[in-house]
Amino acid sequence: MDIILLQDVKSLGKKGETVKVNDGYARNFILPKKLGVEATSKNLNDLKLQKAHEEKVAQEILEEAKAFAAELADKKVELFIKTGEGGRTFGSVSTKEIAAAAKEQLGYDIDKKKMQLAEPIKSPGTFEVPIKLHPKVIGSLKVHVSEQ
Repeated sequence: MDIILLQDVKSLGKKGETVKVNDGYARNFILPKKLGVEATSKNLNDLKLQKAHEEKVAQEILEEAKAFAAELADKKVELFIKTGEGGRTFGSVSTKEIAAAAKEQLGYDIDKKKMQLAEPIKSPGTFEVPIKLHPKVIGSLKVHVSEQ
């Protein structure tokens, strides 16, 4: 019997795949637990339409991420760091502070966990902070750190 899987089934297949299983396995395990449905022409057509819709939504999300990355490219965030004698700094600028400044100054709600800062910023200057907006899109935000 051919079955369209509605969920991932260990050692059988992933969600959305069509697999061939024994009739008893399908009737007694897959169908009662709602792990899959029989692969009729109607169900196959529904699966095809669902996949097309998911691809369209994924493409729209990718386009939004690219547009946001382009918008971020020319934006700049100003932060201050305390310095002592000889230009020595006290503390550092972390992704949490950059996210808070972006929300306050630009109005963008950027998740601090998506910022890929190798190490906290410990000196004044202008830095490019990479931000992972989508698995395929990495944006960049300029952060200007000056002495206070």
